Amino acid sequence: MTSYRQLFYHVIFHTKGNNTTLNTDARDVYNYLWGIVKNKKSKLYQINGIENHIHLLVDIHPTIAVADFMQDLKAYSSAWIKQSKNHPKFTGWANGYGCLTNSIHEKDRLIKYIKGQKEHHKTESFEDEYRRLLNEHGIEIDERYFLK
Repeated sequence: MTSYRQLFYHVIFHTKGNNTTLNTDARDVYNYLWGIVKNKKSKLYQINGIENHIHLLVDIHPTIAVADFMQDLKAYSSAWIKQSKNHPKFTGWANGYGCLTNSIHEKDRLIKYIKGQKEHHKTESFEDEYRRLLNEHGIEIDERYFLK
């Protein structure tokens, strides 16, 4: 018997200290992250961000726990970014991440939203965006750890 599933995860994670340590053009980072996603037998639908955070819309393979996927994504990419020297201010990713599930009906809207990050952040800070997204998904924010 075949198993069927469709899981769209909107993943958000930010730099250590929420500092602007990625270059404006971080295509090298996005390509590296895409390679990790592929190696995890998962599918990347969209990736983008700005100097202090990244958004992905991804389908994580069902044999991989989200926590394990995120640990590998952040650890491998952090080591690579530091070694590459393309983003000299980068010191690492912050602890934690946001991982929000969405339906197929949200897929196109989320792809467009993630593509438009640079434009979007002309009017909304990352902190406000992150709070809004967490609130929209009914997630209670623990201020002791928010953006740390």
